Amino acid sequence: MHTSLSGFTLIEVVISLACLALILGISVPAYDALHVRNELNNTTVALVSNLRRSQALARAANGDTSWGVYIATGSILIYKGSSYGTRDTLYDENTSMSPTILVSGIKEINFTKVYGLPTTTGTTTLTSVRNETKNIFINKKGTISY
Repeated sequence: MHTSLSGFTLIEVVISLACLALILGISVPAYDALHVRNELNNTTVALVSNLRRSQALARAANGDTSWGVYIATGSILIYKGSSYGTRDTLYDENTSMSPTILVSGIKEINFTKVYGLPTTTGTTTLTSVRNETKNIFINKKGTISY
C-alpha cells in the first residue's frame, strides 16, 4: 500500500509570500498618495464652503454686522465681526481640517455687511505633504473659485 501526503512545499509557500509582498509593495504607496490627495480635496471643499457661508451670513446682515473666515493650521473658523481679533466669540463656527495641510496666502477674509464683498482679495494656497497644491481665489466682487 502506498499513501501520499498532500500539502504545500516550501517553495510554493515562499513564492506565495513573495507575490503577496510584491502586491503590498505596490498598493501601499498608491493608497498613501490617494489618502493625501483626498485630504487636500476635502480641505479645499470645506474651506470654500465656509467662505461661501460666511459671505451669505454677511449678505443677510445676520447680527447686523460683517462676517469672516480665519484659517489656521488644523482649523477653519467662521466669525462674526469686522476682524478675527475683534470678533464675537459666541458665534464662532469651527471646522477642523487635516493638520498636515499647510496654508499660505490669505488667511483672514472678511465680508462686508449686506453686499458680501471681501475686504481682502487674492489667493489662499493649500499644500499637502506630497507638495500637491490647491489654490482658492477670491476676487474684488466676492467670487470664490478653485
